[in-house]
Amino acid sequence: MLIAFKISNYRSIGAEQEISLIPATNQKDHLQNIITKGKYQALNAIALYGPNASGKSNLLRAISLLDRLVHTSAGMSSTAKLPYDPFVLRAGYENKPTRLEATFIIDGIRYRYGLEFSEYEVNKEWLFRKSAGREVYIFEREGDTIDVSTSLKGSKKVIDAAIEATRPNALFLSISDTLNLEEPKKIMQWFKYLHMIDGLSTDDDIRTVALHNTSAYSIKIQDYIKSLNLGILDIQIATRDFDEAELPANMPEALRKELINQLQGQQTYKVNAVHNLYDNDGQATANVHIWDFYERESAGSQKAFKLSGPILWALSKGGVLIIDEIEAAMHPIMTLNTIDLFLDQTSNPNGAQLIFATHDTNLLSYSKLRRDQIYFSEKNKWESTEIYSLSDFVHFEEKDGEFKSEKERPDTDKEKRYFEGRYGAIPILGNFRKFIRDTKWPKEEK
Repeated sequence: MLIAFKISNYRSIGAEQEISLIPATNQKDHLQNIITKGKYQALNAIALYGPNASGKSNLLRAISLLDRLVHTSAGMSSTAKLPYDPFVLRAGYENKPTRLEATFIIDGIRYRYGLEFSEYEVNKEWLFRKSAGREVYIFEREGDTIDVSTSLKGSKKVIDAAIEATRPNALFLSISDTLNLEEPKKIMQWFKYLHMIDGLSTDDDIRTVALHNTSAYSIKIQDYIKSLNLGILDIQIATRDFDEAELPANMPEALRKELINQLQGQQTYKVNAVHNLYDNDGQATANVHIWDFYERESAGSQKAFKLSGPILWALSKGGVLIIDEIEAAMHPIMTLNTIDLFLDQTSNPNGAQLIFATHDTNLLSYSKLRRDQIYFSEKNKWESTEIYSLSDFVHFEEKDGEFKSEKERPDTDKEKRYFEGRYGAIPILGNFRKFIRDTKWPKEEK
């Protein structure tokens, strides 16, 4: 269960920003959206709104970046660069480290793990634990020095070996996991259930295909697709060895050779959609028609199939799913139903969490999101991303001749107020009428 994420100095994000999944204490609406594990609580979804280029995607990428660093660090070579991409539009930030920190719950214990890194080295790294009493450190690292607490279980010999094996560009957490230290392995297992997908990507269905090929998920994916009423009766997936004869005949020779070298010995897959065949009265017959899923199905159907695997995986494991542009290519009702899977405790009994970026303002009116589940992003005067929650807003009303401030009410027309610009985080466009009036289009050549 994720309860907070902090990020600073990464791409469009300069000063530290935080997404908190801790429920606001003054909000009593949609209490079913709160996950409780032991003495800790967290929200089951976060929606992120903002204009294009406001930094929504960068914020979500930062969460995925921490996950990627944790999982790839131990296998990197000693000369490999770290994915350092600082904010460069404010003087001095180009030399500051990027800072990432996640706070999460495992088996009723709160952990806080984070790091600071530059292009070639991890400058700082820390892991804290809080159970019954105060928060205590498990390890703290600064430069070449790694200070390990006696609370880290494991033989001194193994811990010393982990310290010795940690390269400047590697994470002590990841190295400790490879040496089977118990608590680092537990942390790594939590990160295993964190996954990000890009709603605009067209090639992120490999996870769904892999899950579909397992008996535990194939029926679930079939049922999910059927529930969307896309007209698809069944999904068939066939894997086969790569055959270079399937490459297009007109492909450039250099590219052909490169692909053959990459794919030789690999397996490829083909996805087919099964549809009913109907008689002249519109009644389904005993026959079916099968066609190539990616050639004949709509972009929305393809998007639904791509999302089905990660969604069902997160729901079954109680994981954290991050989706950028969740509404891309999907009807608003499909988007709403996708989010409802996480908001409904019946379909989400394991406390999975969804963090998504969207431009779909219908969700502000029709979803069962609480105010503390709605975040906004916009750029400040340095063109740096800032995020804030709807639950932070107050409005002023005149009562008995005095203006008094009150928190935003649950029944407020949030979509209308967002379009009115009351929450910020909307595009500020130039004068389009002037652009059209003053633009001189080139004359078409005869």
